[in-house]
Amino acid sequence: MATATGLLTAEDFAALPTKGMRLELVRGEIQAMAPAFGDHGAVAMTLSGYVTHYVQSKKLGKVYAAETGFLIARNPDTVRAPDFAFIQASRVTPAATAAFWIPVIPDLVIEVVSSGDRPRAVTEKVNMWLDVGVRLVWVVYPAQREVIAYRPGQPEQHLSADDALDGFDVLPGFTAPVAEIFE
Repeated sequence: MATATGLLTAEDFAALPTKGMRLELVRGEIQAMAPAFGDHGAVAMTLSGYVTHYVQSKKLGKVYAAETGFLIARNPDTVRAPDFAFIQASRVTPAATAAFWIPVIPDLVIEVVSSGDRPRAVTEKVNMWLDVGVRLVWVVYPAQREVIAYRPGQPEQHLSADDALDGFDVLPGFTAPVAEIFE
């Protein structure tokens, strides 16, 4: 399956028997991900629910659940699966709902950090999302009850339980109390 360089393509990756494993393809190489713990799953579901309700009620675009693969680079290929993603309606193409990795870069990505995640890996993932054109990344830290918002060319914004998330121009008008996503 590997190419002459030994790296996998997105097509090779799609054909692999995963046997229930959570995998991503990063620069042509497979990265395994452990299943999420309970705090991760609960927080991801709560925040996803807030955003999904807002997006659907305003008809702003498409939302994608955890483990949806986005093809964000070719040669070498990279397929990442955020905990949640959103694509604005004007950018939703037939490929964004096809039965393959989505080649459309999300406008918003949410990553919930598990206790086993390495800080360097989280930073690399955030930088990768921003480098390919994601306009807003929320990194959620359940243990610290904190969210960090990243936007290209802007300073990162640290939000505690006393603050509110802001959708900026990606989700205009969206706000959610940070404390509520950890309840």
